[in-house]
Amino acid sequence: MAPSGSNLNLEYLIPARGLIGFRSQFLTDTKGEGVMHHLFDSYGLWKDGIGQHRQGSLVAFEDGDATAYGIHNVEDRGVLFVVPGEKIYTGMVIGIHHKDDDLDINVCKKKHLTNMRSSNADEAIRLVPPLRFSLEQAMEFIAEDELVEVTPQTIRMRKKVLDRTTRARLRKKP
Repeated sequence: MAPSGSNLNLEYLIPARGLIGFRSQFLTDTKGEGVMHHLFDSYGLWKDGIGQHRQGSLVAFEDGDATAYGIHNVEDRGVLFVVPGEKIYTGMVIGIHHKDDDLDINVCKKKHLTNMRSSNADEAIRLVPPLRFSLEQAMEFIAEDELVEVTPQTIRMRKKVLDRTTRARLRKKP
């Protein structure tokens, strides 16, 4: 640690894998004021103990197109990555859960039409804009049981095991 004018320089020797996902946390901690620079020093022995706090994922359990009605019904569960009309498949990670565990949800749910109307039922649904990740941010976000899919049009995240019953069975095994 060395002062440099009104700034403070900190020097660390850490494994490169410890930097994955650290940039966004660093900018949050320094309120955007921090500057980070890194250089390769040497190869070393494997070190344990790099922890990572992670929130759970919102995972789609039905194929189809996302609907505004379905998205609106699950917005209170977490932050979503999808917009109405986007193609969704089973096992696709479509959001960040507010809690630490994964949650299977359905954003393809359609509103059932009836003859009964109420005064406020036909108001337009207002949705929170989706969170979009760059490739680096997606790699930071994924857990051990998730993958990043890169296509020319999109960057998507998905579970390694797409079927939710199989995932549940694997979680229960010791």
